[in-house]
Amino acid sequence: MGELSIKIRIADREYPMKVKSEDEERIRKAGKKINEQLKFYREKFGIEDKQDLLAMVAFDSLVEKLQSEEDIHGYDESISEKVDELNKLLSDHLV
Repeated sequence: MGELSIKIRIADREYPMKVKSEDEERIRKAGKKINEQLKFYREKFGIEDKQDLLAMVAFDSLVEKLQSEEDIHGYDESISEKVDELNKLLSDHLV
């Protein structure tokens, strides 16, 4: 799978890029989501300055990413605890 040359439009500007063909759909979805969030903030808060809108979207995206990482870390710890409990139960029953 080779690289594709695509253009992503964000905040009325085009950004040419080369992407792996298997990443194209994800990248296009990301561009679409950014534009949807820009529209949401523009309509909800009446903000027209693109830099302010992009900053809000970037901030919101990073908060969402950090929350996901915290959730994953919590799940990992929970799973690890459950595995330890199961190992202990098995060890107790095998002895």
